[in-house]
Amino acid sequence: MDDFWGSRRIVVTGGTGFVGSYVVDKLKQRRAGEVFAPTRQQYDLRVAEAVQQMYADLRPHVVIHLAAVVGGIGANRERPGEFFYDNLIMGAHLMEIARQRQIEKFVGIGTVCAYPKHTAVPFREEDLWNGYPEETNAPYGLAKKMLLVQGQAYRRQFGFRAIFLLPVNLYGPRDHFDPRVSHVIPALIKKCLDARVTNAREIVVWGDGSPTREFLYVEDAAEAIVLATEQYDGPDPVNVGSGFEISIRDLVQLIAQLTGFRGAVRWDVGQPNGQPRRRLDTSRAEQAFGFRATTDFRTGLERTIAWYESAQQRG
Repeated sequence: MDDFWGSRRIVVTGGTGFVGSYVVDKLKQRRAGEVFAPTRQQYDLRVAEAVQQMYADLRPHVVIHLAAVVGGIGANRERPGEFFYDNLIMGAHLMEIARQRQIEKFVGIGTVCAYPKHTAVPFREEDLWNGYPEETNAPYGLAKKMLLVQGQAYRRQFGFRAIFLLPVNLYGPRDHFDPRVSHVIPALIKKCLDARVTNAREIVVWGDGSPTREFLYVEDAAEAIVLATEQYDGPDPVNVGSGFEISIRDLVQLIAQLTGFRGAVRWDVGQPNGQPRRRLDTSRAEQAFGFRATTDFRTGLERTIAWYESAQQRG
């Protein structure tokens, strides 16, 4: 698909962030004509006039919308209004003004948090509207799901080419390890390494360890996003995952082993577990644009831990 990328200007919102930086790398590897990764300091995407100015300045053919206000369970509980409004309004402005400017294609990135709390496993795209999301991250999940509603409505009325991807929990190098906003894998890596350094006897983990999660290595996720941008042009949402499920209890044990933490784990059952289970049916992605995850989970964790330790040493 070199011809597809070589003739196009691509804007990746959130392109300097965790997932976005890998998407930008993939686009450059494909020799995309021009790739732009505007920052919040340049353009505040919550403000319609700033979105107008960004499009006028950069004149993209394709928009990959990865910018988001995100965090783990704690951040979602503390800032539900911010997580809802900021994510909703960014998507609404970006897609509406892209439609007005007749931008060729819009790639919306959703979240597994959009699925109902009690969804049959594996999660199929057809189940997306069969209930309310898990309460602790429902505002975030619903705001992101509106990208799907908007994209489908615009496709029907205006012929606007918007697609919508539903990634599972992501992890990998360059992730956010700040405990105020980090997700479960970077949070656990930091806890275990900090405890090892300080010779702490135990770490505390929220919940009881029973929930399960599916994780996708960030570089695999970026490849899926780029493949979908190239090859998919349908109204239906598409799951993006690995098909691998692990309990939080087993995840903690594995990360402790890989980081060299030998202390105890104390489960804080007064804190929420989050959604009981998460595992996606990923068959649509393979059929629609040939994506299948290739990074082994243990290998991905080892790379993530090594990157974080190296970053700590660099200061």
